[in-house]
Amino acid sequence: MQQEQTGLVAQMQNAAQHTRGLREYMTGNLWGIECVCVLSRIGKVAAAATAATLIERFGVTHILFTGVAGSADPDVRVGDIVVGEQLVQHDIDASPLFPRFEIPLTGRSHFSSDEILTGRLMQAAGDFIAHDFQKAITTADRTLFRLHSPNLHFGLIASGDEFINNKSRLFELREALPTLLAVEMEGAAVAQVCAEFDVPFAVIRTISDTADEHAPMNFMQFIDCVASRYALGIVRRLCSTA
Repeated sequence: MQQEQTGLVAQMQNAAQHTRGLREYMTGNLWGIECVCVLSRIGKVAAAATAATLIERFGVTHILFTGVAGSADPDVRVGDIVVGEQLVQHDIDASPLFPRFEIPLTGRSHFSSDEILTGRLMQAAGDFIAHDFQKAITTADRTLFRLHSPNLHFGLIASGDEFINNKSRLFELREALPTLLAVEMEGAAVAQVCAEFDVPFAVIRTISDTADEHAPMNFMQFIDCVASRYALGIVRRLCSTA
């Protein structure tokens, strides 16, 4: 969402805008790191196209994907952070030609994030929770969204071109992917592109909802008041320790 990158773009030094494929790519410097910031748009195709452009047009060496997700585990609550250890596309099913979830012609269903970049991201997210959370999120917003003590999780994230807001659909996914922590619509597509281009990547998601019938409630307010501030604070810590 646009709100998630606004704070980052505002902090960028020597910013320059480049238009390509209906997207605005902002190049510049964030806390000492030369980078490109872009809104991927929603869905796997949009995210894959953006990732490929970052690699082929801008020559990026690493990709960090931030955003929100729905919880797929009772222990993962609204306001928690999930860092992807592996990413899978839950809506891929080319059986019986290929096993369910396997990306045809790759021999893979799960794509692992880069160990070094993800380790640094985990450290940045943990430090944000420990030192910045209380200042970044207002008391009113912490009360509204019941954000008392966010937790950091590391594990499986599933992506698909579907906004999950149904308990039965979520149960079906958890039956098929028992270790699933979060569901969203882009990360695994970015992971596949990065794997095919041999570009290290990491994915971090702020949990905005419980992926059930209550998922749409206060979603945009959560993006404005919580998720955007998480993204800014965590990326700042990540860049500052590079």
